Amino acid sequence: MSLLLLIDAGLYQAWGVRIDNSLLPYLNKPSLMLASVSTFQLISGTLGWIFISFIFIKIYQKKISNKIKLVSSKNWIEFPVFLMLTAALIIPVRGGFQTIPVNQSNVYFSNKMFANHAAVNFSWNFFNTLKRTTDGTNPYRYFDDKTAEEIINKTRNKLLNANTDSILRVQKPNIILILWESLSAKVVGSLGGEQNVTPNLNRLSKEGILFTNFYANGDRTDKGIPAILSGYYPAPSLRIMRMPNKSRNLPMLPKQLEELGYETSFYYGGDLNFGNMNTYLRSSGIKNFIDGSEFDSKDWNSKWGAYDHIFMKRFADDLNKNNKEPFFKIALTLSSHEPYEIKGKYKFGKNSEDNKYRSAHYYTDNVIGNFINFAKNQSWYKNTLIVIMSDHGHSSPKHDGPYFSPKKYQIPMLWLGGAIKYTDVKVDNYSSQVDFSFTLLDILGAKNDKFIFGKNIFNNSNQQYANYIFSSGFGIVTEKGTYMYDFISKKSILDQGNDTTKLDSLGKAILQDSYQDFLER
Repeated sequence: MSLLLLIDAGLYQAWGVRIDNSLLPYLNKPSLMLASVSTFQLISGTLGWIFISFIFIKIYQKKISNKIKLVSSKNWIEFPVFLMLTAALIIPVRGGFQTIPVNQSNVYFSNKMFANHAAVNFSWNFFNTLKRTTDGTNPYRYFDDKTAEEIINKTRNKLLNANTDSILRVQKPNIILILWESLSAKVVGSLGGEQNVTPNLNRLSKEGILFTNFYANGDRTDKGIPAILSGYYPAPSLRIMRMPNKSRNLPMLPKQLEELGYETSFYYGGDLNFGNMNTYLRSSGIKNFIDGSEFDSKDWNSKWGAYDHIFMKRFADDLNKNNKEPFFKIALTLSSHEPYEIKGKYKFGKNSEDNKYRSAHYYTDNVIGNFINFAKNQSWYKNTLIVIMSDHGHSSPKHDGPYFSPKKYQIPMLWLGGAIKYTDVKVDNYSSQVDFSFTLLDILGAKNDKFIFGKNIFNNSNQQYANYIFSSGFGIVTEKGTYMYDFISKKSILDQGNDTTKLDSLGKAILQDSYQDFLER
């Protein structure tokens, strides 16, 4: 522990992160690591390690070693007691009895990243990241790098630009991004889903621009948020949001908007430590946060946080309190997350998980409908773009075909508000969450070159595609066909339409390229 402490202190100034598994690749070539510290740090650190170790050895010999000799090994009661004590260690290991185990987000509290880093327990951080260590090789390498790049560019280079100048009435609109927990296109009538689950969203779909072939890139919130705000594909088995040493290097939409003069805020009715979200969001450049701690416990459900109607009321109230324009505000709902605890009547009953899912989304749909009605009567509405988007798809309600089929990943995205010129417009181009930041920045005339996986959603090329990744494979959807590939069986599990051989190559090239980028972050 003492050695780790001193290495941590010596390397932080150069690396900018607390000690983690980034140290391991340097063990074979320690000279590269030592190059990051001064001679004074090296000498003083070595002497300090010897001194601290000497002191603790002496304390151990005097206070602990002699007492160990007093322990009897013949008492039968010691065995069950020892087992119970060992089992009880799971409590401090996970940080207590709360729903979400302890992670780095629990100690992040400031807009100053140095202050957040100073609060991290260095030894916990190091051993926590060991479980995510890779050997640095890309297991999804199907082509040489040049070939993979060529496969992607054959499609993507045609899709970068689109004429979007006429979409907005104002150059720098206020932006409200509502992330709707777990909403699947399967229950959105305006997207061809069930007609009576989201009546307000169906109605609002005629008041703006509806994207009819829009897909999530993952199936969890901690995959969806980096896809939306960083234009970044999730890794199959790892989540970059949970890895601050990598996520801090991602491009960030809030930072780009801040450079344009936007005030940034994030609202969530639950625990921001969920999925290490707090760490990622503070690194993203967001300055103002409202989370579950701001709400009375009586307004919480038993699992996640404040009910959506309470949460969105707070969001609406804050929008009328001396907001500096332009602003970028994000609201992440939660009541439509399992176990679907809502206030009021369950519209579709509670006799099955699918019906509880429908009921929860009917409730949140009503909440968001009320919010939009409120927004239309505010002075800032005429200069505001409101984006309603699901954070990820869902397996409910049950669908035909493979579990990871595109039906699980298709989600709604609707742009509306006074800043939008047109109403009742449908964009049928195939796109996904990683395209959102790239497209929005393109419309605003801002730099988006760091969002390397995105493309402009408004480009009408028939080569447009949506790619999603799950733990054991990937799926890719285009106008011409649908293709899914399984890593374990090393074969396709869904093959529909024309040119699926090209889709196989494109999906593999995207996975190879994005995972290699992940390794190098």
